[in-house]
Amino acid sequence: MPLAGALIYFFISPRYTPERTKRLVLLGILIITVVIPYLFYLLLRNLGWVTHKDLTDINERKIPLYLCIIVTYITIVKITPSSISHELYFFFMGVLGTLISCLFLVYMNFKASMHMMGIWGVTTFVIGLSIHFQTNLIVLIEVLIMCVGAVATSRLYLERHSVTEIVIGSVIGILPQFTLFSMWL
Repeated sequence: MPLAGALIYFFISPRYTPERTKRLVLLGILIITVVIPYLFYLLLRNLGWVTHKDLTDINERKIPLYLCIIVTYITIVKITPSSISHELYFFFMGVLGTLISCLFLVYMNFKASMHMMGIWGVTTFVIGLSIHFQTNLIVLIEVLIMCVGAVATSRLYLERHSVTEIVIGSVIGILPQFTLFSMWL
């Protein structure tokens, strides 16, 4: 989802950003938020610390969440500082807030839907971009909301989460992004 948010930002943003900068930022985000976490997942799976790809056991979520918090922090500091893009900086700050909230819930033995956190985080960010750039993104927002419904339905259909876990995941995905609107809108 962080990569999707960055791609959407560069596609939507009316600000001039050199192509080289866009490519380097997107490549950095791809490596640090997709490739590295996937390699860590493979390592944890081979070590037996993770048994299922959906991290169905609450205790199995701790180490991956710590790793995601670290790589998100590195992304904020090294790849998307506010000097490159004020909006992307606060988007990743919202992602960091979501991950910390999820980790807090894990320590309270509650398994919120990380899929819902991700899709709602990107959707909320796009709503913010629409307001910020005063651009009509209603079609994209509609598509994202349909994706939210599809993700929620699939999580319930596959019996990976309860309705409560879906709702809490949604709130945790929306709230940090929405809270940070006051900093960049």
